[in-house]
Amino acid sequence: MIMSVLHISGFRGNDLPMRAALAAGWSRADLWWERLQEEGLALVGDNRLTAARSRFLAARLLATLAFDEGDPRLSASLACLARLSQKKGRMDAARRQYNKALVRWPLAEDAVSGLQIKPRARSSLFHLRMEARHWDTYSDTMRKRLAGFVCETELAIVDLSRNQPPRHRLASRWQAEKPPVFDDTRKLLGACLLVLEE
Repeated sequence: MIMSVLHISGFRGNDLPMRAALAAGWSRADLWWERLQEEGLALVGDNRLTAARSRFLAARLLATLAFDEGDPRLSASLACLARLSQKKGRMDAARRQYNKALVRWPLAEDAVSGLQIKPRARSSLFHLRMEARHWDTYSDTMRKRLAGFVCETELAIVDLSRNQPPRHRLASRWQAEKPPVFDDTRKLLGACLLVLEE
């Protein structure tokens, strides 16, 4: 199933972002998961719910097979599937999927402390020097910010599980927040923001 969805999604061997992700230490599964979630969200926006569901199912399966058991990306895929179940009026299925997502979500909090954060300064040599000089402060601030995303996402998933509007925006923030580097922060932010909120 994953390979057929990846074929449909147009993943090719001459994929420059994939090469950059692999060079940075990501696995193919890391970028495939992100792309499947992004594509699923775009398909929901086009009201193509069946196609979106296939992307979220593939992402969930990929997360189950390729990532650690506590990886929050599995919770994100489950939450998207739950939201689609709600949209189709399948409330029992939605409740089960949300419960699975929320039971696993506290592991995302644990992930913040062990994140590998890579330098990001890209606007000037001055910013690069400042980041290098104050790296400990920078990485501590980044961890606090990411911990905030983890809390906001959990609250939003709880709201969605109650069929209420989420207190915090999720997927609609992804493009603005998406890190330009392939590191652990991008994986965690993907788990936090690539969640269907509409």
